[in-house]
Amino acid sequence: MTDQTSLLINFVRDQFPSLAGDWTFFDNAGGSQTLKQVLDRINEYLLTSDVQLGASYQVSQLAGERVAQAAQAMATLINAKSPSEVVMGPSTTMLMRLLSLCIAQTWRPGDQVIVTNCDHEANIGAWVDLKKQGIEVKVWRINPDTLQLQLEDLAALLSDRTRLVAFTHASNILGTINPVKEITQLVHQHGAMVCVDAVAYAPHRLIDVQDWDVDFYAFSFYKVYGPHYALLYGKYEHLLAMPGINHYFIEQTDIPYKFQPGNVNFELSYGMLGFCDYLSELAQFGASTPKSTDLRTQMVQAYDLISAYEELIGDRFLKYLNSKPQVRIIGQPQANRHSRVPTISFVVEGVSSEKITLEVDRHNIGIRFGDFYAKRLIEYLELDKFNGVVRVSMVHYNTIEEVDRLIEALEQAW
Repeated sequence: MTDQTSLLINFVRDQFPSLAGDWTFFDNAGGSQTLKQVLDRINEYLLTSDVQLGASYQVSQLAGERVAQAAQAMATLINAKSPSEVVMGPSTTMLMRLLSLCIAQTWRPGDQVIVTNCDHEANIGAWVDLKKQGIEVKVWRINPDTLQLQLEDLAALLSDRTRLVAFTHASNILGTINPVKEITQLVHQHGAMVCVDAVAYAPHRLIDVQDWDVDFYAFSFYKVYGPHYALLYGKYEHLLAMPGINHYFIEQTDIPYKFQPGNVNFELSYGMLGFCDYLSELAQFGASTPKSTDLRTQMVQAYDLISAYEELIGDRFLKYLNSKPQVRIIGQPQANRHSRVPTISFVVEGVSSEKITLEVDRHNIGIRFGDFYAKRLIEYLELDKFNGVVRVSMVHYNTIEEVDRLIEALEQAW
C-alpha cells in the first residue's frame, strides 16, 4: 500500500466515528456507517432552524434556504438538470411504489412493463402489482451460465406496447454493474422508459443521469453514508405529465412537491449536504489531478479514488475465495472497478450460509446471509438450498487489514 493510499484511508476512517468501535462492518450493502459531516449538518438544522417552511419570519426563511440548498446539492450529485427532478422520501422501496402508482394512471390495460428476476424486490413488486389493473408484466431473466443480463434477451421482449423497463444498475447479490446507457438506448428505440434501482451502485460510483439518459433512477442515502432516507430522479417532462399524490390543492406543476405528501424530511435532506462536504475534502487526495473548486468535478475526483481503492480490497478477498475449491462465488470472480462493485456473495458446498455467518459473528465482524430481498434471483439460481448466500459487502472505509481478519475468521468457519 502506497503512502498516498495510507493517507487516504486514514482520512476516510476518521470521518466515520462508529469505526472507532469494536466491530468491523462488512454488511455495508444493507446499510453503511454514517459520516460525521452528515450528523453535523443534521444537528445544525435541528438546533438552529427547526421550524416549518414557508413563513415570513427569518428562521423559517433560513430553513427553506437550507432545504433548497440540499435539493440543489443532490441534483449536482446525480447530474440532474434541476432540483425539480429530485424527489426525496423515506426509502427506495416507498419511492418506487409511489412512482408506479402515479405513472400507471397514465397507462391503459394491455400496456406492458418488463422487470428482471435479479433486482431487489423494490424494483419488481411495485410493477408486478400493476397486473391488477390490466398491465402485462414480462420478465427479463439473467443468463444462468454467465449471470449477466443479455441485451438480446431484452430485445426479444420489447414491443410497441412496452411502457417501461425496470432493472438494477448494480446487483445487490452479484455485484455486477449493468450497462445502463446501452440498455437505456435500446429501450428508448422502442419508445419506452427505464426505471433504474441504484441502491447497490451509488455508494461506489458517481451517478450521471444526463449522460445515461435514464428516465427514473433511485437510491437510498442510508447506504451512501447518510440517514435512512432516499432519492428518486425523474426527467422533468415525465414528472410533469404524471398525476401527483399530494393534496388536491397542490398544483400539478408543483414539482417535486406533488410527489412529497407531508413534505420532505427537512433535517435529513439538509444532512446530505454533509456527504457533499466529505466528497469535496476527499477530492484533495487525487494527486494526479489539479484541485478544483467546482463541486461536480470534486465529486468525480473523489469517486475515482473510491473505485480504485475498492478494487484493491475487493481483489484481496476475491483471490482468497478463488483459492478455495469448495467455494462458489456468485458473480464475477475477479475484481474490476468497471464491471463490478465489492459486494461479494458466495456459497460453500455442504455448508449452510447461516452457519458461516454465525461463526464470523464471534469475531466481531459483521457479514450477512440470506436472499437480501432479491428472492427471485436466489430461487432462480437454486441457492435457497444453502439458506441463501453469504454476502460480504465492502466500501471504501474498509481496510486490507480488516479483509485479512475476515479471511482468518472464515478459515475457522468452513
